[in-house]
Amino acid sequence: MIDRLVIFGVGLIGGSLALALREAGEVGTVVGCSRNPDNLREAERLGVIDEWTNDPAEAARGADMGVLAVPLGAMEGLAASLAGIWPEDAPLTDVGSSKQAVLEALARGFGEVPRQFVPGHPIAGTEQSGVAAAFPELFRERLVILTPADATSVMATNRVTAMWQTAGARVEFMTPAHHDHVLAATSHLPHVLAFTLVASLSKMSDRDEIFHYAAGGFRDFTRIASSDPVVWRDICLANGPSILEVIERYQADLESLRQAIEQGDGQRLEQEFTHAKTTRDRFCDPARAQLDT
Repeated sequence: MIDRLVIFGVGLIGGSLALALREAGEVGTVVGCSRNPDNLREAERLGVIDEWTNDPAEAARGADMGVLAVPLGAMEGLAASLAGIWPEDAPLTDVGSSKQAVLEALARGFGEVPRQFVPGHPIAGTEQSGVAAAFPELFRERLVILTPADATSVMATNRVTAMWQTAGARVEFMTPAHHDHVLAATSHLPHVLAFTLVASLSKMSDRDEIFHYAAGGFRDFTRIASSDPVVWRDICLANGPSILEVIERYQADLESLRQAIEQGDGQRLEQEFTHAKTTRDRFCDPARAQLDT
């Protein structure tokens, strides 16, 4: 049971977590804290939070669990405002998509990484943002990756693990560096590609006709280009080296495919497409994945 949960940045992720814990009956008071009073009033109206404040120090009083759900670029400033104030026995976690950057921000803000801080990343979300998009089932049967630092206490890790499991998630553990490498390939690169494709097509002279005739495949592929630009700006800056590494690999593979088209090499194209289909069916089709386990 979490008696007093503080969510810094009440949007899709933080709001959905609060709703999931409410539905499970495992949270008492939910406090929202951010710079935007209109968003906090909306969160209160929707029943996501019970009370709110714009002052991190006020939010921290009496807290026994905290979730940092702000963009990566705001993490250090928020950490600095909580230094010396956040209760030592209250676990603190985050939902950022780059764990090394978060640990560095917390170390700068607090002066060192707090023992009660457990870096985390729920592998869940939609292209929608804001508290109005929150719903309690968001984390059900989804992965949450925790990347405890060397200084992180076992107590804090256990409590944060239990919180996410209560919300319906499956918790796994990684080192921060490995997390950033894996997520650059599976999450960050797809978002970069979707944003870039839409932006590229929008600059073509016949863009209106292109988008008018866009079929379901285009809409499916580019859905994530509707994600929050500020969030993804910060992710690209925070995890730049890993993202650049996978972009360079993708560029090489795309060039190889371009050459196959240019040379009319149908066999090579079919081999690449068959390999891609087989791989995706194996790892992304729930029915096939169930058969494989």
